[in-house]
Amino acid sequence: MAYLAFQELGGAAAAKRAIEPAIAQPAHDPAPTRSRLSPLEWSVVALARRDRLSSLGHPSRMAVAMRAVFKQHNPRLADERLEALRRAAVLTWHHGYVVPSHEVDAFLAAGFTADQYEAMADSIGVARAGSQRR
Repeated sequence: MAYLAFQELGGAAAAKRAIEPAIAQPAHDPAPTRSRLSPLEWSVVALARRDRLSSLGHPSRMAVAMRAVFKQHNPRLADERLEALRRAAVLTWHHGYVVPSHEVDAFLAAGFTADQYEAMADSIGVARAGSQRR
């Protein structure tokens, strides 16, 4: 087995950047806690950045079989509340503020508030603008 010193190669900084969330969270938000997302919810939003739009559809039998054969992960979440958040985040990452109303309704029906949706969408908008400048 080989040992690789990440500090010498600069890999530690790259590994740290990969772990840090891609979402800009406000340092101090005077808004009440019901309008904030939890750290777990922010991590779902950050992970949704890499999900494809095809992950929002219901998989066919063939897709399930291919996923099992090739050992691909399932991006869907078991918790329905977090899945509604993931779906809204994926659509926001891909389309910006243009999200179908039925997805926003599902987001709100899952127990989130309009303020939480706005905070998520604004944060994704800032991250998208930052990545387009690079």
